[in-house]
Amino acid sequence: MADLGVYVEAELENIRQVLDRLPVSGKLAGLSDLELAGTAALLHSIYGGIENILKQTFSGRGIKLPEGASWHRDLLCLAEKHGVVQPTTSAALRPFMAFRHFFSHAYALELDPARMEALVRDAERVVEIVKTDVFAYLQSQAVK
Repeated sequence: MADLGVYVEAELENIRQVLDRLPVSGKLAGLSDLELAGTAALLHSIYGGIENILKQTFSGRGIKLPEGASWHRDLLCLAEKHGVVQPTTSAALRPFMAFRHFFSHAYALELDPARMEALVRDAERVVEIVKTDVFAYLQSQAVK
């Protein structure tokens, strides 16, 4: 578990660097299309980093990762089922997961700054609760 904790810390540091590059909440409407697309890519990276943490946590415990078209949703459900994240954390992550899906399948010109605003505003808080949940889970597994 110690190696997994080191991995999680490294992934969280990467996410922290992405968070530091997000524009200030409330300013998205004034961004150019290119800046808005960059912000969307940052939000996508944050959720991708969280998924990396969940995947490594399951791999480290020998739990089979979901496959198929709905694997992103199934991964989050699995994380909640195994107690890696709490139900409230899972709920807080769902808008980020939905945005990840949208961003992966949409044209950059379809981005809506008003819809992205809540994600930018909530990103740091959501990452912190994920961090708290994951380390509580790792600690509970180390005791067993």
